[in-house]
Amino acid sequence: MPTIGKDAIDAALDNWAERIAVGRSSQGGELALIGLISHGDILAQRLIQRLEARGIYARYGALDISLYRDDFDMKQSKPALRSSYLPFSTDGLHIILVDDVVQTGRTVRAALNALFEYGRPASVQLHCLTDRGGRELPISPDYSALRIDAPSTAKVTLHLQETDGCDEIIYP
Repeated sequence: MPTIGKDAIDAALDNWAERIAVGRSSQGGELALIGLISHGDILAQRLIQRLEARGIYARYGALDISLYRDDFDMKQSKPALRSSYLPFSTDGLHIILVDDVVQTGRTVRAALNALFEYGRPASVQLHCLTDRGGRELPISPDYSALRIDAPSTAKVTLHLQETDGCDEIIYP
């Protein structure tokens, strides 16, 4: 199976942070990066560190969308519920939702439903590490650091140092 390793992921995150920084120069207002649990939150933290190194401040949040999924009652096992961390209202903020892998768009739909429980943002963008195509809903990322073409039935797996001991993307 092909893999994308740590160096490529680091380079993708650096480019991603630069893209956010350039976008901030033309947009006023407060910025918040809200990562989707379980890997988007880690990616959001890494991006915030890179932004701070560039002199850009962004709030951090983590969103658990488990109960907002449209397949919640179809899953055979109960989802592992984790606590969202949004210690602020999203009213008037410019939000970047951070996800690890975007495919069908269903996770993002659930995230938008959950996000609006916390307020009414000025804007919401979707950024992801990996866009693998295969949409079922008309939702596409505003920015994706990497693009992987894989069959819709194939699993793309992201491992991160913080949870899995290494940084890599494995795909067929």
